[in-house]
Amino acid sequence: MYLLQSALVHVNTLLVQQVLAEPAWASRLSEEDRRGLTALFWSNVNPCGTFHLDMNKRLDLGPATAVPHPRTPADTAGRSRTETR
Repeated sequence: MYLLQSALVHVNTLLVQQVLAEPAWASRLSEEDRRGLTALFWSNVNPCGTFHLDMNKRLDLGPATAVPHPRTPADTAGRSRTETR
């Protein structure tokens, strides 16, 4: 979690620097505005991600594979203990 928070602060710092590099914004900010800048904002974060669901398309899951059935005691009756591990 700390790594995620650090990465978020780094990205936010880069965003703030990018905006301040534009002369129009740099000239609009006073000293008080600059002191109030922080990289700790989180309104640009969607912690659950974004999922786009298109009900008109099918998922390409590839060829269907056979799902193995659960083992029964009869399946393992003829094997020794070392074979089943």
